[in-house]
Amino acid sequence: MYNSIFEWLKEQRITEVECILPDITGVARGKIIPKDKFMSEPEMRLPEAVLIQTVTGDFPSDDMMDLTDPDMELRPDPATIRHVPWAQDPTASIIYDCFTPDGLPVETAPRNVLKRVLKYYENMGLEPLVAPEMEFYLISPNPDPDVPLTPPIGRTGRSEFGRRSYAIDAVNEFDPLFEEIYDHCHAQNLEVDTLIHELGAAQMEINFLHGNALDLADQVFLFKRTVREAAFHHKMYATFMAKPMEGEPGSAMHIHQSLTDMASGNNAFSNEDGSPSELFFYFIGGLQKYLPMTMPFFAPYVNSFRRLTRYTAAPTNVEWGYDNRTVGLRVPRSSPQGRRVENRLAGVDVNPYLATACSLACGYLGIKEKLQPSAPLSSNAYELPYQFPTTVEESIERLRACEPIQEIMGKRFVDMYIGVKEKEVAEYFRVISPWERKYLLLHV
Repeated sequence: MYNSIFEWLKEQRITEVECILPDITGVARGKIIPKDKFMSEPEMRLPEAVLIQTVTGDFPSDDMMDLTDPDMELRPDPATIRHVPWAQDPTASIIYDCFTPDGLPVETAPRNVLKRVLKYYENMGLEPLVAPEMEFYLISPNPDPDVPLTPPIGRTGRSEFGRRSYAIDAVNEFDPLFEEIYDHCHAQNLEVDTLIHELGAAQMEINFLHGNALDLADQVFLFKRTVREAAFHHKMYATFMAKPMEGEPGSAMHIHQSLTDMASGNNAFSNEDGSPSELFFYFIGGLQKYLPMTMPFFAPYVNSFRRLTRYTAAPTNVEWGYDNRTVGLRVPRSSPQGRRVENRLAGVDVNPYLATACSLACGYLGIKEKLQPSAPLSSNAYELPYQFPTTVEESIERLRACEPIQEIMGKRFVDMYIGVKEKEVAEYFRVISPWERKYLLLHV
């Protein structure tokens, strides 16, 4: 079963294998194993609790956990084997899938959640294609979390300031870093495309070529780690926080989505005459109805909601429109074969498997329920009412009440995800912020 993996390891003279899986926050968990040990035992075991840690390393309440802490059966996916280009010794990484001892997919594994949603589309004869856009900030090293972040020093010896959107010279400030990022991506077959400077100080965006949804989620999962490692090598940090700096725009993971008819190979969002299909409108209708109910997958942390404010290049509602960047759902100008919907809601802090799965689940429900969208908007959507929950707590309650999404993504998974989010909120409210000390300590 794993002969192709073993042959590749031998040909590439690999000495170590990073056996990894994404947890519920998108963090890489797993083991580093010598190549010979891996070849003798490619499958491994880890407790399910590894998957359901909060971002601080805690766990949901005890009544949600199996206190016997049982092991999962983990199997490597041969399609995911790649070099680890920054490792000192020849090292490979491979992503694992999670199964119960009975051979069933583990419901709380993010990769399995996405596979579950994709199966619904397969049963309809459709294959989703996605193309993520990844925004992130470069920042100076910041070992003290109480100190605000600042842009790094570039080749001119100065920190960036002001607005440098699409400025080539601003990207050139960090050419050695980006050359290394592209080299690392090439070595791992990460299909990155365009690099631009975004609106914020030292805020960048790298786009991916469109492709299979699971493969793209894998690529984004590996890309975040790649960018961080390259930044460390150049004595700076790269952050995928949704809103890392006061006064600067937030960072998004825009998800371009289309559906391919598996029988014909054509874009199911377009009719033969090139006009938009019913599926296209149903898909948008599903996003409009269900995105406000599923915010924990697109704004997973307290910090995430700082990004979603008016006039900051982030959406405030689920209006849609053609080539309109003020709406939550943008339809870019394209040929009929390239017709797609850009979901602009997700912050770049999301788990890419879960954000992709939920966005597609919303679209699927629109198709299933034949939901018609509102009329496309050609004006400024920021002038319209805010349509999302404004706090993590409110977003959790909306998700808890959304039974159709629980059915598509798995009820046990959604319950566990809510448990993780509730624990994170409780942990957050135990922290006293610098703002509170600054304005309340001696003034109230």
